[in-house]
Amino acid sequence: MAIAASLAACNSADNATDVADVDKNVYLCNTSTMTQSDDLRIYQIMVESFVNGDDSIGHGTGYGTSHHKGDLQGIIDSLDYIESLGMNAIWLTPIFDSMPIEGQDHWADRLDATGYFTSNYFAIDPRFGTMEQAKELVEKAHEKGLYVFFDGVFGHHKGNVVPSPEGRLPVGENNPVSYPESLEFYQEVATYWIKELKIDGWRLDQAYQVPTDAWASIRASVDEASKSVTYVNSEGETVNPLGYMVAEIWNNENYINETGYGKEGEPALCSAFDFPVRYRLVETFAVNENSIGSKGGKWLDEGMNLHSLYPSHAKPNLMLGNHDLVRFGDLIQRGNIASPDEPEYWSRHKAALSFLAAYSGPITLYYGEEIGDEVEGFSQKVWSDCAIQGLCDDHVARSSAKIEGLTGTINSNQWNLKQYVSELMTIRAAHPALSRGERTNIIANDSVYVDHKQTDEEALLYMVSTTTNPESISISAEDIASEGQLVDLLSGKAYEMVGGEYQINLSPFEAKFLKIAKPSAKGLTKAVAVASTSLMGEGFMAQCDNPVVESAGPIEKTLYVVGDFVDAGWKHKPNRAYNYVGDNTYQAVVEEKAGAFRMQYASADWKPQFTADGLELTPGKVATLKYGGYGKDTAVTLPEAGKYVWSLKFSDSGNPEQLMVSKCP
Repeated sequence: MAIAASLAACNSADNATDVADVDKNVYLCNTSTMTQSDDLRIYQIMVESFVNGDDSIGHGTGYGTSHHKGDLQGIIDSLDYIESLGMNAIWLTPIFDSMPIEGQDHWADRLDATGYFTSNYFAIDPRFGTMEQAKELVEKAHEKGLYVFFDGVFGHHKGNVVPSPEGRLPVGENNPVSYPESLEFYQEVATYWIKELKIDGWRLDQAYQVPTDAWASIRASVDEASKSVTYVNSEGETVNPLGYMVAEIWNNENYINETGYGKEGEPALCSAFDFPVRYRLVETFAVNENSIGSKGGKWLDEGMNLHSLYPSHAKPNLMLGNHDLVRFGDLIQRGNIASPDEPEYWSRHKAALSFLAAYSGPITLYYGEEIGDEVEGFSQKVWSDCAIQGLCDDHVARSSAKIEGLTGTINSNQWNLKQYVSELMTIRAAHPALSRGERTNIIANDSVYVDHKQTDEEALLYMVSTTTNPESISISAEDIASEGQLVDLLSGKAYEMVGGEYQINLSPFEAKFLKIAKPSAKGLTKAVAVASTSLMGEGFMAQCDNPVVESAGPIEKTLYVVGDFVDAGWKHKPNRAYNYVGDNTYQAVVEEKAGAFRMQYASADWKPQFTADGLELTPGKVATLKYGGYGKDTAVTLPEAGKYVWSLKFSDSGNPEQLMVSKCP
């Protein structure tokens, strides 16, 4: 079926009326699915690393530090535990059959265990279990009120792919495959498991490998299949599978738009993981994988505000970690902040998890985060033989699951955090203003973050400390549209208004969820004032029309602005090359999109490379330039699209001195 025909076939009247005068070949996001997805509290399971429920099967090898014996029975045995956390969905990494190729080496065996290079998309890997166990897992999860999402790898495969029941195969190279030639095969995959097991949707691996028009067709097929079957949920209601799809696109907002969401009014995918805010979250409460941290509430608010770059149909899904990222506990230790025997280790976990609970939209918790799990003895990067040891950054989090009462016991700190997570998820489930409410930031500075969240039914405040110091916060009743008490949803404590103000104390990294008992009928009358700053600097480095000088400057090689720009993707592009303009200064004038970017300033062979001191740059402000290196990227947010001049200044001997990015008039 051609892509346009597929969209037209699936584009119901209800779907089409969401946008006036919609192109009939455009398949819009399902409003009901997207509304329900706001409330998703997903528990991610790396199957081979999770729980060994059947000693007679299992891969026995893999990447990471686990037993590598995880299976479907282990997940079935863990459903009560997952339900007790207050989660309402599970996502399983791929469980389809990855058949060994004769003579393959141990690296291929390890890759098979991940499931991300499948051979038979229509069969369960016997080392994980059987089709009957997969069906039992889905049915028991549904009985407990848990949606079930499978992991769809629709852009690459192992090479020895088995034909589908309809005799189809993917077309082209193994990695990536060709579209639209492979479309019908992956539509069959996506719909088969919904019809066969009644799963509720898909997590989409490396979604950027699939063209956006193909995603729209696959999404339409998933919606159609979901409407064709039903199951009885935990409330005794007969329902259709949810049909939720969430993309993994590990990049910035602009790239996620380009390869995932598509354009306003022409949606490709409707949800994607919020990698940009995830990095801001760990940089605030720990460090990122490159040891960059010490951020605050302003950093979090800026990231949330960048959601404005997404089209209106976009539904970001926030996570703290996953199977490809370093565990949050290890990042705290990587930053030399705290160890598991110190209270700060646990308070930072609580702060980060509270932000997850207060997030607008779906959220995902990686197994083990609820107990502050870490890989004992690991925090710093391992450069030599890390894959053999299971200690590479991109798979170290694949550790054996520690499920209370099933795989062992947990200590008092772990138990306390687990209970806190259960309380957070219970509050989130009971107060949809957290997941669905309109967000207005009230305070965002170096030490505190406060949001107002409101629906027609209720108004709440979420606040969290981002510092090691106690904080006392004064909040105007008028600013939060409150005419009565604020009631702490965790402790039950009530805060009274005194002289039109509320005084609230926060311990280091403490979070509070406060219900506004009597919201003002007039509602919020204004957003909190944000200081206006110019994006245009002053002086020679801010001038966009400096002529190129023929004489040689202090740097012999041509330098480039190299970063995660959509038009560059960390490649040295001619339009991002610096020209010498005299006064030991080099400039590149580039048309930029609005967004948050990370970059360095480097020659084609990365020798030399430079970055900003402090690894952060503010438009219109001069910063100190220093030598760069792997992972030492400069972060900058350009709030407006337009033409910008990137400037670097050196000493006579070629030592780095200053840099600036400034918007051109």
